[in-house]
Amino acid sequence: MKYTQDEVMQFVQEDDVKFIRLAFCDVSGRQKNISILPGELQRAFQRGIPFDGSALPGFGDEACSDLLLHPDPDTLMVLPWRPEHGKVVRMFSRVSLPDGRDFPGDARSLLQGAVAESEKLGRSFYFGAEQEFYLFNLDDRGEPTLEPYDWAGYMDIAPEDRGENIRREICLTLEQMGIVPESSYHKEGPGQNEIDFRYSDPITAADNAMTFRTVVKTVARRNGLYADFSPKPLPDKPGNGFHINMSVRSEQSGDDICYMIAGVLDKVREMTAFLNPVESSYARFGQFKAPRYISWSGENRSQLVRIPSGSGQYRRAELRSPDPEANPYLAFALIIHAGLYGIRERLDLPMVADLNLYKAPPEVLALYGQLPGSLQEARKLALESAFIQAYLPGCILNSLR
Repeated sequence: MKYTQDEVMQFVQEDDVKFIRLAFCDVSGRQKNISILPGELQRAFQRGIPFDGSALPGFGDEACSDLLLHPDPDTLMVLPWRPEHGKVVRMFSRVSLPDGRDFPGDARSLLQGAVAESEKLGRSFYFGAEQEFYLFNLDDRGEPTLEPYDWAGYMDIAPEDRGENIRREICLTLEQMGIVPESSYHKEGPGQNEIDFRYSDPITAADNAMTFRTVVKTVARRNGLYADFSPKPLPDKPGNGFHINMSVRSEQSGDDICYMIAGVLDKVREMTAFLNPVESSYARFGQFKAPRYISWSGENRSQLVRIPSGSGQYRRAELRSPDPEANPYLAFALIIHAGLYGIRERLDLPMVADLNLYKAPPEVLALYGQLPGSLQEARKLALESAFIQAYLPGCILNSLR
């Protein structure tokens, strides 16, 4: 549901709201927030709420530290795990400089800019997120362990699948917040789970990805568990992926999906530092259905990009390399820019790879480019990329150095 500023003010007054969280995302993709009381809400809408940017990497230093948060009323959500009396609500917020200009490192604003560019070209992008996570037990002190909550396998059911009720609680909590999951199930790793979402516009999809992580971690902790979204929590088990389903629509030019995919394939090495931003991201590649080679195919999960079966509004492409450590706003923004590059240049797709790359001989694999093999290599490629420099500001690029 969309709200105006006046409707938010009325809701806060009439529904016993006592705390308002102004949320935003740092460069590394971690959600941050400031809580204000209802009496400060009008000031937040009119002038913004200040905070110290120098305390966050990539957000400035002590010599230039003042930043402000401006809540987006469209994103008002009640946090259902907080008390019913004295409610807590959350709004995602724009980050600005003291003079009112957008802060260059505000990833959500960068995504909004990418959406605006696509609209100028008469294109609309849509994303669906699939984020995997592990559930681990806590120790006697309440600290996370690497002991899986269960040892079930792919799509197993209870009693082997002990995460069934946890996923149910997560889905019901998300529904209370206006986010509709499509499906939930146990993954291949012990204690590994996945919950998928319907397609959304890029901003909503990124907001929902951030909300999803918060809900999963909160529900897990309430049940005495730890939810781990890291790319490779267990060295000999499947890693956690952040599979990004993407599509592009245009009323004028017909189907641009092949051009979009070609653009993403062309720029993916340069984008990888932002799709896979931690060292353990690269331990995931090339095993347990995580890609290593730059390739595409149809219903083939050994590829970097696959085009699942579907037609019309269900025709989409799935990018399989990102992991949940990625900042979804930056990931979606770069995918849009890469897709638009492919559309503008009318790029041809490389030859389809209708083979299992996990079993292909070396002479066949040598025909395909590879994703970066380490975070250091990925950062170097990004810092040297004219494409990345064109769309990401210096404060974000500096975080790679």
